[in-house]
Amino acid sequence: MAALYITEDDVRSLMDMEKSILITHKVFKELAAGRAKNEPRQRVKAPGIMLHTMSAASEYLGYVGWKAYTTTKDAAQFHVAIYDQQTGEMQALIEGDFLGQLRTGAASGVATEYMARPDSKVVGLFGTGLQARTQLQAICLTRKIEFVSVYSRNFENCSRFAEEMTELCDVEVTASHSPDETAAEKDIVICATSSKAPLFDGRVLDEGTHLNVIGSNHRTRREIDRTTIKRADVIVCDDIEQCKIEAGDFMQPVDEGITDWRLMHNLCEIVAERETGRATDDQVTLFKSVGLAVEDVAMGVKVYELALEEGLGVDLPF
Repeated sequence: MAALYITEDDVRSLMDMEKSILITHKVFKELAAGRAKNEPRQRVKAPGIMLHTMSAASEYLGYVGWKAYTTTKDAAQFHVAIYDQQTGEMQALIEGDFLGQLRTGAASGVATEYMARPDSKVVGLFGTGLQARTQLQAICLTRKIEFVSVYSRNFENCSRFAEEMTELCDVEVTASHSPDETAAEKDIVICATSSKAPLFDGRVLDEGTHLNVIGSNHRTRREIDRTTIKRADVIVCDDIEQCKIEAGDFMQPVDEGITDWRLMHNLCEIVAERETGRATDDQVTLFKSVGLAVEDVAMGVKVYELALEEGLGVDLPF
């Protein structure tokens, strides 16, 4: 049987955030049980381009796979491939841009379920890009959100994003002029930017705030300051080993002794209830996501199965 090529349009027609959260929750359960393995991202650079590769094995699904993407100053191209665990044959090659947006949002949705206060209603969001969009969608599916304040450097873009997300998420979203006001008096704060410097002063955070910090997966980028890290009573990573390689938010603070990798927990430990994501309502909790191939592979398997059911995709000549 030929491998199936599945386009971005196909993925958009087959997957949504609700499905993605269920898939991603299962991923972290299986990671905790040892029935899934993740290989951290590797990067190679040539003039004008960088290639990023990452891989995973999902024993519980019967597949292994990889995600590879290129970034240039103009664009990024994403692909996910899955292989049958028994035969080694490629089953699908999937365009992976929207898939990546969904899985990153879904991971924050899972973390929010275990770490944010159940009564969380007010959100501060940094960023107005595609990742910010799916982050907010996931949180609105996980908690009964009533109000969102969003900040970006371009107020016109921010206002347009707020209007669009008000309709998409059926919640009041307004554009903010101030980073510190966006983070202050919020139940949940989301950082989904490409910033190289902290976005706000950690002193403005309320007790009980939960943060989802997902924008940086490079050692030179930081969205949160030392104060935020100092104030965090619980720090959870999607994968500590991968964060050691590329979580710029933590690298310098760890070197300075502000925090320690040994004090952090993997999300799979929280989902498996080996550790607690939140012990009291007044704790500040922090989830750091850099994005895992094991999420991409699980999402890819589901897309492949749905594509077969719906008759979508094009057979490849191998």
